[in-house]
Amino acid sequence: MNPLNTIWGTIIAGLVIATVIALAATSVGMESSGAVVMWIHVAVGITWIGLLYYFNFIQAPALAEAASDEGGPGGAGITKYVAPRALLWFRWSALATWVSGAVFLLERKAFVAAFTLGMVPGESTPWYGLAIGVGAWLGTIMLFNVWILIWPNQKKVLGIVEASAAEIGTAKRIAFLASRTNTMLSIPMLMSMIGAGGHGFFL
Repeated sequence: MNPLNTIWGTIIAGLVIATVIALAATSVGMESSGAVVMWIHVAVGITWIGLLYYFNFIQAPALAEAASDEGGPGGAGITKYVAPRALLWFRWSALATWVSGAVFLLERKAFVAAFTLGMVPGESTPWYGLAIGVGAWLGTIMLFNVWILIWPNQKKVLGIVEASAAEIGTAKRIAFLASRTNTMLSIPMLMSMIGAGGHGFFL
């Protein structure tokens, strides 16, 4: 049976390959402390930001184009079948990204340093606290936007909860602006996360 025939088979096969590589790397003395949590953080983070970019770069323009295409198929298929599933993965991968990041910081004794931007001595070096802290705060704002602004308003837009036409119009605008805000914040957030890992800022 080919594992590539199903999404879960594909994911499990990828996990098996990753495990083999990790075991081989560990056997030759590579550092493994916090590696599993960091791997989870990166994997769910890619899912979250990937879906964020999908919504902003693909789905929103496609729905706008579909709405202006008289006699076209419209966007009902996307709003009925694609958007609810994408939003499910979007909101839970956002939460999993934040939680796994917090666990990693706690394991490294850098949680307080991150959320004080390295200004409280003791847990971590100031530069690491500042670099990872900027990313952690931006990620926290983005998580807030997902659960407090985007998801409740998208439920109105998609008809998951009842709303008047005026409420739907307002909900569309709030969800749109929150999503665009997250797209904007994702750029410095990713820069900070990479910078904290010792790969250097691009500024």
